[in-house]
Amino acid sequence: MAKQNIQTRPPSVMEDPSVASLARVYAVALLDAAQATGVGATLEELQSFLDDVLTPQPDFERLLCAPITPVEDKLALIERVLGSRGSPLFVNFLRVLARHNRLDIVRAIAGIAQREQELRSGQKRVQVTSAKPLSKSAEESIAAALKPLINAQPILETAVDPSLVGGVVIRVGDTVYDGSVRNRLKQLRARLRERCMHEVQRGRDRFSHSEGN
Repeated sequence: MAKQNIQTRPPSVMEDPSVASLARVYAVALLDAAQATGVGATLEELQSFLDDVLTPQPDFERLLCAPITPVEDKLALIERVLGSRGSPLFVNFLRVLARHNRLDIVRAIAGIAQREQELRSGQKRVQVTSAKPLSKSAEESIAAALKPLINAQPILETAVDPSLVGGVVIRVGDTVYDGSVRNRLKQLRARLRERCMHEVQRGRDRFSHSEGN
């Protein structure tokens, strides 16, 4: 079972479809360039740039990503921070973002690039929510059961929701597999309500039929 803890969830700007679409263009271009040039660690460089440079230094991130910061200053900052330490491909990628004033979506690009790379590698993220934390064996069983269904190696993203009572809820893209006790109780109530309404209607029909005679 493949499981990753890399936190690459795009920030709130991803709520804007136009931003998401633009971020995808840059993410795919970066992956395609890395594949064409044989640079295998580009995503690792991008994640390291986020984790080791931007996140610990929020003031630097604001300065680097702010639209009001002159492009020349952004290019100088990139050179100062990375210089010869980054691969030419990755440093040039940041320069392109700087010249187009798109460094503010670099986190969104990272999130999309990570998921795109997973798809290219035959992997797919799956959200699994359970009433209690799952054991390792339970995660492995879920992954093994899902693999033939989604035709990919699942990457489980687990969460806990005590209100489920028991069982799990699995989301793969837009598809939800709800095996929780809460859902089964909801279905049971719906069936009972439907049966009750059916019995009431049958009683009404019998009464109306008798009255008609």
